Amino acid sequence: MSSVFTGSGVAIVTPFSEDEKIDYDVFEKLIEFQIANNTDAVIVCGTTGEGSTLTVEERLSLFRFAAEKIKGRVPLICGTGSNSTSFSLELAKEAEKCGADAHLMVTPYYNKTSQNGLVKHYFTLADNLNKPVIVYNVPSRTGMNISPETYHILSEHENIKGVKEADTNIVKLQKSVYLCNEKLDFYSGNDDMISSACAVGCKGVVSVLANILPAFTHKMAVSGVDGKNRECTLMQNEIMELAQKLFCDVNPIPVKEAMNQLKMCSNVFRLPLDKTSDKNKLLIADVLNKYNYLLSSENRAE
Repeated sequence: MSSVFTGSGVAIVTPFSEDEKIDYDVFEKLIEFQIANNTDAVIVCGTTGEGSTLTVEERLSLFRFAAEKIKGRVPLICGTGSNSTSFSLELAKEAEKCGADAHLMVTPYYNKTSQNGLVKHYFTLADNLNKPVIVYNVPSRTGMNISPETYHILSEHENIKGVKEADTNIVKLQKSVYLCNEKLDFYSGNDDMISSACAVGCKGVVSVLANILPAFTHKMAVSGVDGKNRECTLMQNEIMELAQKLFCDVNPIPVKEAMNQLKMCSNVFRLPLDKTSDKNKLLIADVLNKYNYLLSSENRAE
């Protein structure tokens, strides 16, 4: 099976100007920063990209813009999931017209569904799309969790190519990888679990950390995929504190605050997201100072 990507895919932020409009000039700089630092894929309008507060027109504009700037240098994965199968399908078809190479599709949230409903949901999407589907399982946000047995069923569909797994149960993840028998690529959805996830068979990570440390995250993920477990674990341990502090508030609030302090983009959000507390701003400043030796080694966007 051909993989959509291996290594580190960045769940890229959506930068806003002070009037809360999308800042395309900054977005272009962030894309170039990622590619210059060996990021293996760019994921647009995921959770970290604040897709839930963007209009359909804005999301399609971001997809189109990203495709034009990336120019096929790395895969463009578009966040097109929702809790409505028909809406997800409509959005995904439009994303393909914009240049999407694959879709990141979250499990239905709020209304949720059963495991059988999940299979029907994803099979309907995969049946009607030309580009591959990557399932996004994030039970802490959706109240919905995919079982290993359901992954096994999903793996039988030729157009369902991967899973972003943000459940923290490593035993469940290992069982899922085992049951799918290399018919489905798994990616860690947690930056503090990259080494352990790769050790049980994941093909890399969909990363928040990569917004500020793309080269390091790429090297760490690739080492894990290549079976260099000791090297990957040492790198994981090295950035553990930073990875965890980037979740001191609701994602993507901390990483955008970090990027603001690094002069990469503003810390502007759309409600209901808001700027973090002064206490967290100081905490983030302290951890960025601690990791300055790594941050300064990246080919930072100007």
